[in-house]
Amino acid sequence: MQPYTGAGNSRTVETNQTGVHEDLLAIVEKYRHTQFKKPIQVHTQQAFNAVAEWLGGWTGPVILDSCCGVGESTTRIAQAYPDAKVIGVDKSDLRVGKHSHYEQSNNNSIVVRADVIDFWRLAQAAQWQLTQHYMLYPNPYPKKMQVQKRWHGHPVFASALDLGGELIQRSNWLLYLQEAKTVLEYYGYRAEITPVSDEEAFTPFERKYQASGQDCWELRANLHKNIAIQGF
Repeated sequence: MQPYTGAGNSRTVETNQTGVHEDLLAIVEKYRHTQFKKPIQVHTQQAFNAVAEWLGGWTGPVILDSCCGVGESTTRIAQAYPDAKVIGVDKSDLRVGKHSHYEQSNNNSIVVRADVIDFWRLAQAAQWQLTQHYMLYPNPYPKKMQVQKRWHGHPVFASALDLGGELIQRSNWLLYLQEAKTVLEYYGYRAEITPVSDEEAFTPFERKYQASGQDCWELRANLHKNIAIQGF
């Protein structure tokens, strides 16, 4: 994997919010009592079918790296967990096409182009249960009016939670993770937020944020209700 060598010039997140969005839990509650009926896109159904075929009869650990971008994180996760099958998903054909730049010899990972909004629902319908679910540096949509575009404010978030396992989110906008923690606790899950250490960056975004002197944060939540998170 090639290191990021550019200057640290990433802008900090700017928002017109002063705290957790006051309507966030009302939005989440509304979605708990409605059905999300967006049609599944053909290319995502095909990608899901390909991943299911790749998994075959696998009964070991499965890790999902949602919105994986170029898939550097997918490769790092696969190297860290050689006994797991690791699936990277990103909606951008351009980004997925660059994965070969980061791909290693490990054969326990796959990266596909798909919309996670559909992929999560397909995995939920197939009753997948993950070991870990990574959501690294999503678009924060920092404007107050954009709260429903953030994953924790989106109607599909409940489908992601149903996949179980340990949820790992990272962001350079602490408020994003504080909102996610608020929603997780509303659903009955425990979550903790800690600073990201100066370890080797997981993604090109994280590398750029670190080079810019920005703090990055990590949320971890065990998606089994009322069970303490390992390590906390």
